[in-house]
Amino acid sequence: MQNQLGGEQSIKTLFLDIGGVLLTNGWDQKSRKLAAKTFGLDLIELQERHHLTFDTYEAGKLTMNEYLSRVVFYEPRPFTMSTFREFMFAQSRPYPDMIALIRQLKETYRLKIAVVSNEGRELNAHRIQMFCLNEFVDFFISSSFVHLRKLDADIFRVALDIAQVPVGQVLYIDDRPMFVSVADSLGIRGICHVDYPSTRAKLGALGLPLVVEPRNS
Repeated sequence: MQNQLGGEQSIKTLFLDIGGVLLTNGWDQKSRKLAAKTFGLDLIELQERHHLTFDTYEAGKLTMNEYLSRVVFYEPRPFTMSTFREFMFAQSRPYPDMIALIRQLKETYRLKIAVVSNEGRELNAHRIQMFCLNEFVDFFISSSFVHLRKLDADIFRVALDIAQVPVGQVLYIDDRPMFVSVADSLGIRGICHVDYPSTRAKLGALGLPLVVEPRNS
């Protein structure tokens, strides 16, 4: 397939992160700080328990209820676990311009789209369904599904095995430079996402330009 500039398109598959690229982070420090304020929790204790536990949850070895039992509900609370879960889910917001960009890339270049992300199962499932990510993502290599987390390079090897495309035809987009660097060590080209305009420009430079269609009058 040729790109819109007439050259041969070399990128056939996009690997994407979710948090920081398509959506806000699902349960980051800002969200935990807000949770502590909203529910009257000790922030220092919450953060310490979170850091001791969250990697295990993201690796799919704890359910969300088990995570919360260790981090929040290790003592009686005047609110329910269900209420706290709903608060966690409500912290996610979309980046509509980036979602539209990936949809347009898929349609224009018939790209295979794969998510490679660190997310706990329940939070990941909520975000996929709430923001209709499965409408344009072909498959999800989520840490809680494959029991591997970035920075482990094996999560990218699993994604390559499932994608069944040569590594030279894959481009990875993530907002964390270290994750981009790990992918690069396997031969996967990467874009460190900062914002929509710069990522769109970098995609164009890599052979995936997008022409803005004129609006119908």
